[in-house]
Amino acid sequence: MQGQTFFGLIGFIALCQNGIEAKRYTVCEHGTAHLSCESGFIKVDSASYGRSDRTTCSSGRPSGQLTNTQCHQFRSQHIMSNRCDGMSSCAVPVTNSVFSDPCGGTFKYLDVSFTCLPASKQSVTCENARSVISCARGSLSIHQANYGRRDRLICPDIHATTSDCYDSQTDNLRFRCNGKSSCELHASHAIFSDPCPGVSKYLEVTYSCVSTVMNL
Repeated sequence: MQGQTFFGLIGFIALCQNGIEAKRYTVCEHGTAHLSCESGFIKVDSASYGRSDRTTCSSGRPSGQLTNTQCHQFRSQHIMSNRCDGMSSCAVPVTNSVFSDPCGGTFKYLDVSFTCLPASKQSVTCENARSVISCARGSLSIHQANYGRRDRLICPDIHATTSDCYDSQTDNLRFRCNGKSSCELHASHAIFSDPCPGVSKYLEVTYSCVSTVMNL
């Protein structure tokens, strides 16, 4: 996105891909990226924290902070996906403390695109508990799974010192559950890696039930 951002720190473009609206935001450094879906859940398509031109988020900035246009944090999409995928809304501070600094002395911005995928089901299993996800019709299809903590209100624990620790378990849960009519979940770091020892965690899974077509 070229030029200055709109709405203060945030610029917005709505696209349409295969009937699903794609949204794109540009958020200047020190701002906050607010992603939300009125229905369904977030799927981050791309994200870049850094600088690729001299005009975006340039107002009031000395030229020395704008000259490096080859600045990109390669983990940007991974970070945004971990924080937002499978949620109806999320807020991510656009700071070096979240993304780490890919180019010191350069004023950066986050360029992020996401789509709102159709409504699905969500399961939350608190640490050391067990649960079952199932489909009355069709079979399970896992969209997103995280083990850790990215919200202080879910499975509340007064001793929780952070809401920013989680590991993606999407591939793991897809291997365990996809194609089945039901799947037992056990939220335990004996099964999943422990992203933050000493912090109470939970397993968060977003999934849907897909039709099974039988060949006769």
